[in-house]
Amino acid sequence: MTSLRTGAAAAVGSAEQTTSPRVVALDVARAVAILGMLVVNVGPRDDSGPAAMVIRAAHGRASLLFVLLAGIGISLLTRRARQGGPSRWGTLVWRSALLLVAGLALQLLDHDVKVILPTYAVLFLVALAAVRLPDVGLLIGAGAATLLGPLVWIGGQQKTDFDMEPATLTSTPLDVLSSVVLTGPYPVVTWAAPFLLGMWLGRRRLTARAVQVRLVVVGAAAAVGGIVVSRVLVALVGQPGEEVGLDRLTSAVAHSQMPLWLVSGTGSALAVVGLALLLVPRAGRWAHPLVAVGQLSLTVYVAHLVVIAALVRPGPGSAAEGLGVSLLIAAAAVLFATLWRAGFRRGPLETLLRVPSLLRRAS
Repeated sequence: MTSLRTGAAAAVGSAEQTTSPRVVALDVARAVAILGMLVVNVGPRDDSGPAAMVIRAAHGRASLLFVLLAGIGISLLTRRARQGGPSRWGTLVWRSALLLVAGLALQLLDHDVKVILPTYAVLFLVALAAVRLPDVGLLIGAGAATLLGPLVWIGGQQKTDFDMEPATLTSTPLDVLSSVVLTGPYPVVTWAAPFLLGMWLGRRRLTARAVQVRLVVVGAAAAVGGIVVSRVLVALVGQPGEEVGLDRLTSAVAHSQMPLWLVSGTGSALAVVGLALLLVPRAGRWAHPLVAVGQLSLTVYVAHLVVIAALVRPGPGSAAEGLGVSLLIAAAAVLFATLWRAGFRRGPLETLLRVPSLLRRAS
C-alpha cells in the first residue's frame, strides 16, 4: 500500500521513496512532460530547421501529457476513498488553492509563457466531483470535453472574441474564473478531456504488459490519425478562416482547442506513458535522474519559469540557440533534482503540497 499512496501522491509529482515499477515509470513520463514544456517555453517556435522541429514536436503535446498524468495521479491518490476509505477532499482543495495562487503569481513574471498551473488547480476541483464516477462516467466526460468542449469554446469566441490571454494575480475573481474555464490558454472546457481520461487510466492495471502495449499502439494510432484526418478534411473543405467558426473543427494545430488536436496530442501522451511503463523498469539506475525530475516536477516547473524570466528573455534569437539554452536548463534541473533527492524525500514545493497530510500526522 505504501507504493500506491506514494506513487500517486502528487498529481504534480511525488517525491517519496518507492520501488514500484509503475510509479517510477510515471515519474519518468512526468519528467518528459516537464522537460518538453521547458523546451517549448524557451522557444522560439517560429523558426525553421531541425531545432525548430524538435520544439514544435513538443508544442501542444508535452502539456497534454502533463495533464493526463495529473488525472492518473488523482485516481491513484483517491483509490482508498473510492473503496470507502477516508476522503481526500482536504488535500485536493489545498493543492488546488496553492497551485492557483502560485500560477497566477508566476504569470506576472516577464517570461512570455502561459502558465498551466491555474487550469491544473481547477481540474483538481473537477476531480472532487468526478472521483466517485464509474469508469464509464469518466469516459463519457472525457468524450464530452473532446467533442462538445470545442463547440462551447467556438461559441464563446463568437460571442465575446476573447484573446486567450491568461489571468494573473491582479485579475478580478470573475476574470480568473473566465480565463481558466473558457477564455484562457488552457480552458477547462477542453482540457478536462485528457484529465478525465487520465483518471480513467489510473484505474487500470498499469503493471500488465498487455495494457502497456495497448497504450503504445492505440496512442500512436490516435497521434497519427488525428493529424491525417485533419489534413484530409482541410484538403477537402479548405483551411479554416481567420474568423472563428465551425470550420475550425478540421484543425489539429497545437493549442487550437479542437477535437482532432485533442485526439492527436492525447494519443501521443498515451504512447509516452505506455513506453515509459514498458521500458523504464528495464533501465535500472539509468532512469534515476529522470525519476528525480519527475518527483520534483512542481519545483522544476516553477524554477524554469523564474530562470527564463531572469536569464533568458528577451532571447533566444533562433531555434538552435533556444534548444541549446533548453538543454542547459534541463541539465541543471536534472542535476539539482538528483542531488536533492539524494538527501531529501520530497522537493521543496512538493512538501507544501503535503501540508494537510503532515498536519494530520502531527495531530
